[in-house]
Amino acid sequence: MANSEGLHEDKALLRPETVDRHRALTSLQEELEAVDWYDQRVDATQDAELGAILAHNRDEEKEHAMMLLEWLRRHDATLDAHMRTYLFTEGPITGIEARAEGRRPGDPPAADRSPGGAGDARSGSLGLGPTRS
Repeated sequence: MANSEGLHEDKALLRPETVDRHRALTSLQEELEAVDWYDQRVDATQDAELGAILAHNRDEEKEHAMMLLEWLRRHDATLDAHMRTYLFTEGPITGIEARAEGRRPGDPPAADRSPGGAGDARSGSLGLGPTRS
């Protein structure tokens, strides 16, 4: 995973909180990658006992991932808000997004409503707004 290779910016320019979040995010990615690897190994083995051990190890990685996700939630107010909106809900996820944005499910986001507006595929815009050069 490219993100676990290191920081993208000079560490001297980063706040300690940013470096810690990077550590947590990198660790979360590694834990989720391990879940995927164990899933594949469980499927591939023909030995039931080995499969049970690998499944146990996979589920431990899931626990580790959730511990990291909770730490990140506690240290990032925006992530916390999104988690409170989407997690442990029922129904179409895009419908939850629409309601959270004050739209009816199925209506396009505000940026996509007007031809040529931000996020309109016809304009070539990604909807990012002005950027610095």
